[in-house]
Amino acid sequence: MSQRANIRKINYLLKKVNMLADRMKALSDDELKGLTPKFRERLENGEKLDALLPEAFAAMREADRRVLGKFPYDVQVMGGIGLHLGMLCEMNTGEGKTLTATMPLYLNSISGKGSILVTTNSYLALRDCEEMGPVYRFMGLTVACAVTEHEDEKLTNAQKKKIYDCDIVYTTNSSLGFDYLFNNLVKSVEDRFMNRYNYVIVDEADAVLLDAAQMPLIIAGSPRVQSNMYKSADFFVRTLKEEEDYIKEENKVWLTEKGIERAEKFFRIGSLYDEKWFEINRAVNLSLKAHVLLIAGKDYVVNDKGEVVLLDAGSGRMMPGVKLKGGIHQAIEVKEGINPSQETRSVASVTYPNLFSIFDKLAGMSGTISDTKDEIRSIYGLDTVVIPTNNPVIRKDMHDEYYTNKEEQFADAINEALTAHDTGQPVLIVVGTMKETEYVSDRLIKAKVPHNVLNANNAFWEAAIIKEAGIKGAVTVATSMAGRGTDIKLGPGVKDLGGLHVIGIGRMANVRLERQARGRAGRQGDPGFSRFFVSLEDEVVINALPDDELEKFITGKKRIGKRALMNMIDGAQKLTEENAETTRKRYADYDKILKKQRLLIYSTRNNLLDGAHVNEDMFLSIAKEVIKKYLKENKKPDRREINRYILDNISYQLDDDAKESMFKHEKMIYAYLIDKVRSNLESKKQMFESEERFNEFIRRSTLTSIDNEWVEEVDYLGQLQNAVTGRSTAQRNPVFEYQNDALESYRRMEDNVYKNIMRNVLLSTVTFDVSGKMNVTYP
Repeated sequence: MSQRANIRKINYLLKKVNMLADRMKALSDDELKGLTPKFRERLENGEKLDALLPEAFAAMREADRRVLGKFPYDVQVMGGIGLHLGMLCEMNTGEGKTLTATMPLYLNSISGKGSILVTTNSYLALRDCEEMGPVYRFMGLTVACAVTEHEDEKLTNAQKKKIYDCDIVYTTNSSLGFDYLFNNLVKSVEDRFMNRYNYVIVDEADAVLLDAAQMPLIIAGSPRVQSNMYKSADFFVRTLKEEEDYIKEENKVWLTEKGIERAEKFFRIGSLYDEKWFEINRAVNLSLKAHVLLIAGKDYVVNDKGEVVLLDAGSGRMMPGVKLKGGIHQAIEVKEGINPSQETRSVASVTYPNLFSIFDKLAGMSGTISDTKDEIRSIYGLDTVVIPTNNPVIRKDMHDEYYTNKEEQFADAINEALTAHDTGQPVLIVVGTMKETEYVSDRLIKAKVPHNVLNANNAFWEAAIIKEAGIKGAVTVATSMAGRGTDIKLGPGVKDLGGLHVIGIGRMANVRLERQARGRAGRQGDPGFSRFFVSLEDEVVINALPDDELEKFITGKKRIGKRALMNMIDGAQKLTEENAETTRKRYADYDKILKKQRLLIYSTRNNLLDGAHVNEDMFLSIAKEVIKKYLKENKKPDRREINRYILDNISYQLDDDAKESMFKHEKMIYAYLIDKVRSNLESKKQMFESEERFNEFIRRSTLTSIDNEWVEEVDYLGQLQNAVTGRSTAQRNPVFEYQNDALESYRRMEDNVYKNIMRNVLLSTVTFDVSGKMNVTYP
């Protein structure tokens, strides 16, 4: 639907909510609380949730007034209606998104199916849960937060189950994703803690649904065999020259023909792309990416412990414990002179588009989501609606200032900050990277200006600082995402000075980030001011345009007109946004393929956990298929080969008295092997006191086989993504290549699952402790 049609529908429902305001106000507290069980009864009797919206929203609105002392404005009710209808709502900074969410969360929770609100960091989740919790409890709902303040404080499965059984849960996007993955790795139904995927609201939706969409959440497990090529590859890559030995284009890098020849000569090998030199090829490409594409201070830092810590691309926030996959993290470590850490294989992974697609209904809110409404619709199938502000925006958004070089850009930006500071007007300086915050801070120190620096390292500390950024005389330097979600309220006398003065330095990766920065000023009709200072040396421009073209203008060797300068800088941002959208689409295509496999595996696992059995007949059918496949792939095996197969797959006991004539024909071999399976299966069965316990043993053996092979599949597909991405330079469609290879891999996995079910059942060692608990050691 169009913006106009969505607003018309929302306004129609708003009028219905407003008509009930006086009726709700006249109710006693007990009468107001008593509406919740009445609403539930009406739902049980077949009434639709949408039909309850006016009354439920009006009731929750009145509860907000009584419990929180805040009566949602009409525009907040409008936002809440849009969220209930499964839309992405653009609401300006300071419009009260936290309060807005109380109404749709309440309505979608009274069904008993639960609702989840997702924020971008633990501080916001804990804060919102604590502040909004009393009103939900007043209305008879349970509420909990699924994150902790301290990273080392881990929740048990039992604690998580108690949390996710609540009517309303506050959490972060990463915590929800990892909980989903861990929930699908449990070995028993008792350990499962998530089973409801009803309704979810994503706060700061553009940051989660778009900016973080291509970075999968990965659970790493058992270590893979460590490559010993990292240091040799690093030494080799340091000798290469750009353009001559390798080409960098956008966010890709590859060897030229000359570079390939140099690699073959350096490592004394034949073709670099021969399968037997795969490890060398892999190590060289990883090292090349580490040196050319990943920059210290921008993509990662080395902390005081000598560890490589990644930086969030959007916020600059450090992400301790998070590692790049596929060996690239180890390549960075070697580049920085650190011994490479152990590589691990991926046990489970999911991207945010696929995580949120499992919910019955998805909604979101942000201050800048409308800029990407077409992409949002194509990926998530959701409408975007812009909610009007409660008060007119009177902030002065000035035209950008354009420069050819960084020196003049930063000098003028800091001079403007100093001029504003001299009047007492609070100043917020927003930059793109941690390195730039440090540079600006140094300049302010030299000017003897007290200030705070927010690098997005600690969300709890940031929130306390950003709250004070609106007081008289305050100067704050921050990365674009630092303190996001926390309002900057103006201190006494600041309105008379013109409100908060926002200075942006550098063209951001997209328009949304710049709108977010400007939106820190002028909340709820307050005065404010914003201006951006941009140059040809901004990272976005350097990454998008050829170096030789830029250098002439930056150094002043060639003059450039103002209009051409504007077009060059703004065009670089547009190109960056287009490339980012293309990349997100490609990763979404990759993940659609993995999603199909994931859903099949998780569905099978859940059926087994819920009590589905692989009984004796089903097991024998599996064994027959496995043996048929073996005989199809191994024509006319001799007795020695058959005995080897028996020892590896069926039994540790051989029949010494078996006649040679039994191994002459395929049908006879097949019958002989099936008899061995039946005989060994019967012996196994005798160990159990009942058929039920025996079926439980087969069920557990099946589950173990599925889990082990799924780990291999997830890890392989992760490696495959990295491999096929490079094939696009060879005029091949990487998504098509990935789809074909992934399908073949899935078929191999199916074969291995069946094979290992047979091995697990027939070759495992089963013991029982004094309490009768079964312990199984698999081959």
